[in-house]
Amino acid sequence: MSTTTGPAAIAALRASTPKLVVDDVTKVFAGRKTTVTALEHVDLHVADGELVCLLGASGCGKSTLLSIIGGLEAATSGTVTVDGDLVVGPGADRGMVFQAYSLFPWKTVAQNIAFGLETARWSKARREERVAELLGIMSLTNFADALPKELSGGMRQRVAIARALAPEPDMLLLDEPFGALDAETKRHMQDFLLSLWRRTGTTILMVTHDIEEAVYLSQRIYVLAARPGRVAAEIDIPFGSTRGPNTKRDPRFLDLRDELADLLAT
Repeated sequence: MSTTTGPAAIAALRASTPKLVVDDVTKVFAGRKTTVTALEHVDLHVADGELVCLLGASGCGKSTLLSIIGGLEAATSGTVTVDGDLVVGPGADRGMVFQAYSLFPWKTVAQNIAFGLETARWSKARREERVAELLGIMSLTNFADALPKELSGGMRQRVAIARALAPEPDMLLLDEPFGALDAETKRHMQDFLLSLWRRTGTTILMVTHDIEEAVYLSQRIYVLAARPGRVAAEIDIPFGSTRGPNTKRDPRFLDLRDELADLLAT
């Protein structure tokens, strides 16, 4: 099921070779007394440079799916490929950001961003150049020596995104990254993410349960239904890459919001 056809850019994205392909993925959790099918025959794709949201209610398996794509969980059956390469575990080609900031509290902002680069054995000069670049992109240059406890929630999440981007991954996987933020900070972070996406061209797959957030941010939305988790719909979003307050007043935005609410209610 899909809504109004999107702009020509969406057709071009679909015609290109996908960056990410999820092919017939099923995930079963087998316990001693019960077996739970978290995901069943999930198919989706994300094109290079695309921003796609996985939308679904709690318990539909969207975070499990993101963990499989990130290589943190193994699928029971089916495959995940990035640039044609089979995903068999975590890799530098995929950066992950979670709702919990997961920053090292004893490290400064710059040290947190540099952590993955140290693990990857980047040279000191190259690390310092990359960290300085990301501090500028994230508007955190003046906070390079601050500890996480000295930052606001939105700033801490910017540090987490910068750390995920530091090793120059092919795609960014976001698991409800703004779910713990207050409404005003959340709005600012949504606009920041769009600006970052436009500036860097990074491929982004984001999990959310927030319908308006999904419509505002994404080029396409996959709606996951629960029991078991499966793709119930693929929705094209007919807005350009530049969005703002007027986007949410667009009749098409309101229609999409209502359609998605109905889908999640079924």
